[in-house]
Amino acid sequence: QVQVVESGGGLVQPGGSLRLSCVASGSIFSISVMGWYRQAPGKQRELVAAITGGVSTNYADSVKGRFTISGDNAKNTVYLQMNNLKPEDTAAYYCYADVKGSRTGTRYGYWGQGTQVTVSS
Repeated sequence: QVQVVESGGGLVQPGGSLRLSCVASGSIFSISVMGWYRQAPGKQRELVAAITGGVSTNYADSVKGRFTISGDNAKNTVYLQMNNLKPEDTAAYYCYADVKGSRTGTRYGYWGQGTQVTVSS
């Protein structure tokens, strides 16, 4: 069993900042990729940012220069620092972890429950 839990969402004014955190726990041998996705009402879930091997990062064009993803491999944790937030960033943000299980030895993707980010004045 693997659990993925996000925290840090909330209401912020345009131009403000928020920091999201995500921790994976349970029967984990290793994690190859952790990332953040978001889904706004009536829209498809989209990739925001991901980090591979704790080092290599990629971002959606819409957040480049404003968001920063970072990770702590030892703690199976990933963070998303969001600066200069815009109303269009409003969405439910979901954490994703690509996990190799310690019991099965197989890889599987796990999702968190999501945390709401609302950018509004």
